[in-house]
Amino acid sequence: MIAQSAAQEAAEAPQRRPQDWSPDEKIAVVMESLKLDEAQLGGLLRRRGLHQATLDEWRETMLRGGKAELAGRQEKATGAEARRVKELERELHRKGQGAGRGGRVAGAPKKSPRPLGGRGRRHIARERAAIMGLIQAATAMGATLTRACECLGLSSRTLQRWREEGGGDDQRRGPATTPHNKLSAEEEAEVLRVATSADFADLSPNQIVPHLATHGIYIGSESTIYRRLHAAGMMRHRGRARAPSRRPRALTATGPDQLYSWDITYLPTKISGRFVYLYMIIDIWSRKIIAAEVHERECGAIAADLVERTCAAAARSGKPLWLHSDNGAPMRSATLLTMLRKLGIKASFSRPRTSNDNAYSESLFRTLKYRPSYPSRPFNDLDAARNWVAKFVYWYNEKHLHSAISFVTPSDRHAGRHLAILAARKETYAAARAKYPERWARNTRSWDPVPTVDLNPEP
Repeated sequence: MIAQSAAQEAAEAPQRRPQDWSPDEKIAVVMESLKLDEAQLGGLLRRRGLHQATLDEWRETMLRGGKAELAGRQEKATGAEARRVKELERELHRKGQGAGRGGRVAGAPKKSPRPLGGRGRRHIARERAAIMGLIQAATAMGATLTRACECLGLSSRTLQRWREEGGGDDQRRGPATTPHNKLSAEEEAEVLRVATSADFADLSPNQIVPHLATHGIYIGSESTIYRRLHAAGMMRHRGRARAPSRRPRALTATGPDQLYSWDITYLPTKISGRFVYLYMIIDIWSRKIIAAEVHERECGAIAADLVERTCAAAARSGKPLWLHSDNGAPMRSATLLTMLRKLGIKASFSRPRTSNDNAYSESLFRTLKYRPSYPSRPFNDLDAARNWVAKFVYWYNEKHLHSAISFVTPSDRHAGRHLAILAARKETYAAARAKYPERWARNTRSWDPVPTVDLNPEP
């Protein structure tokens, strides 16, 4: 239990570079290290994601100038403006935490769920019931049973067996005997002792194993050492490189004016190398383009003004509004972050260089630039670009039957008119089936409304 708790604590702790530590945190870890012996120090370094050289540098810096000296390099690198942006981002994150810890919805699991299927996977009764409910909903909307099962990583035979068993827990209990090659408690302790020793505390397992082999010592494979370190909560990102970015928060919209996405794209002009910039905000639930403006430059002040004029009414409605974007400079500008905080709008950001995290805006830009009416040659000037974009927005919102929202226009869905439209289509198909029943072997086409839209759902 202690090992599991340590591993869970390490997994939930933020992954930071040494230069991201505050002066107080540096002093605390230096003081803590002074109380430890060699073996304990190696464990501390691995749990905190530090190298011995980094700790030595901080200790020497403390001896030279204390806290002010530790803060000096960090202050010089960031500057007053950067510190202000960081403060605003932390405030936005704090206000967007929700009811659960770490930004999760209260009661949600702490880790992302694994794929629902997979050969040999065991499912408890609650998981089986949830899976069968999802498949039933999918087949009711017109999906085939085989395809619905494939999407969840299951076979239709597995679902059939569950139905025959009437639900309940998986009856398999795993092997009754301990694997013959399992490490003993002494061997597991020896792996941790070696990995946290002064000689190897700074090395990764794929460096430790060759060193030991050179001296005629074998304690286990790289994967064994990794597994033991992970169980002990000692697998942390170390070094100056940024830790891999975590997935952005999964967001769900159940109606209009709850979740917006925005981005900027370049539009070419007749002058080679010169562009004008299209700022576009869309409502993810309805796919309606809420705002679209073309400007000569790309900057946070323009974005902040557009957001204020566009989102103020939605923010005043009392419903929580999220605004998602990528990590571009205008999106992270202090001006825009201050405006979002003023309006009470929660910010969400994509991972660096991961366009799929802002898929709705990227898809809209693709639709825009592949329209038959999109000019084959660059725009003559700013006014020409603005005129064409205005025509596109009208077509997209008022005329375009969007395939992802049951082929209604974004404006109809945003205003709630799509329910009557889809009901009329359903009646038309019901009448046609009654008149020509031989044309349908199974259900008619589904004209049900799409109730929710997800942004970056959990895998």
